[in-house]
Amino acid sequence: MGRRAASFTQSAVTRAVKATVAAGLDVARVEVLPDGTITVITKRQEGVDDCGLSPLDQWKATRNAS
Repeated sequence: MGRRAASFTQSAVTRAVKATVAAGLDVARVEVLPDGTITVITKRQEGVDDCGLSPLDQWKATRNAS
């Protein structure tokens, strides 16, 4: 049984991380799936509007932050 080609390369991961940092985001972790999909997970930044949260969830987040 032969060895199959890599589905991703270290240089592809490096490019993805550098692009994320250049966009001004902080990298929390990088996930690579078996099919070669590279996902860069970023840290949550202070002061960023949570558009995906409902108004109730936004209110709860501000109450718990104090």
